[in-house]
This record gives sequence, structure tokens and C-alpha cells, in this order.
Amino acid sequence: MSDSEFAITEQVDAQELAELIKEFEEYRERLLNETLETAKRAKLMKSVVMAQLEPELAKIDATIKALQNQQAALAGN
Repeated sequence: MSDSEFAITEQVDAQELAELIKEFEEYRERLLNETLETAKRAKLMKSVVMAQLEPELAKIDATIKALQNQQAALAGN
């Protein structure tokens, strides 16, 4: 692989990572907002809903962090 091919591949990977991070952040926000709105309409306590939602949010946060670490590693190369 030539240097220019490597640079193109690296750019695509960095761009894909940035897009994935953005999509996960948007998904997290949408999940939280829609769940809380539905809970409000169903007159459920926010604390109960958040207790059930927290494990899923933690998984999403961990995924975002892992992607950010990959992005930082690419930027460091």
C-alpha cells in the first residue's frame, strides 16, 4: 500500500468513527428524551424509569468512549 493509499484509508476510518460517534450520541439523546416523555405520559416516576434506563445508557456511553479512544489513536498516528 502506498503512502497516499494509507492516508486515504486513515481518513475514511477517522471519518467513519466521527460519524459513528455522532450517531451514538444522537441515539442516546433520542432514547433518553423519548423514554422520559413516554414515562411522563404514563405517569411513571422519573427515578424508576432512570433506574431501568441507566444500564442501557452506560452501554452507549462505554461504546462512545471506546470509539473516541480509537479516534484519538488514529489522530496520534
